[in-house]
Amino acid sequence: MPLHVPPAPAPALRTVLTALGSPTAVREARTPSLRSAQGPVRPELPLPVHVLDRVTGSAGPSPTRLAGWRFLIRCGERAVAAADTMLTADGWAFSHFFEGPYLAATERALRQAESMPAAYQPRLLSVPELYMLTLWLHGDCNADASTGHPAASDLLVPLAPAPPGIAAHRPHRVAELLPVLTHRLTPAPLLGSPA
Repeated sequence: MPLHVPPAPAPALRTVLTALGSPTAVREARTPSLRSAQGPVRPELPLPVHVLDRVTGSAGPSPTRLAGWRFLIRCGERAVAAADTMLTADGWAFSHFFEGPYLAATERALRQAESMPAAYQPRLLSVPELYMLTLWLHGDCNADASTGHPAASDLLVPLAPAPPGIAAHRPHRVAELLPVLTHRLTPAPLLGSPA
């Protein structure tokens, strides 16, 4: 099924286009692939980036907040970098270009999601407590991409590198993965304290 990629806010896209058009921004980016790209580069596949500030294993929705939009930057047929934007008091602002393992992992997870039988709205969900990033496949394709909480039936696909003990690129229902994440955050007992 095709993914229903939500449209990014026009001001967020404009900030990325402006940064791509700035030789200074591209030259100073710590992305060798972007600096050495042969041919035109273009932002594609805008994904809202939500942050799960507190992992809860409860059945209720976990609180998330929109942190920005991420665009894959393509040159020809391959992604050479990504660009992040962030919401400031003055509106959308370009944050930075980057490359690294999450770039390839995001592309892989999106290809994997396109082959699933159900339709989803793709988002990214960051779990800072575990240094973890997931592709969040939201079941409501018509939802406002800047709001909402992971529904129990939504899918989360941990991107590589995933935390130890969590399989990367394996889709998990939110209701199944959040309790596992809660256990990953449980502090180990101190030496000499009762277990």
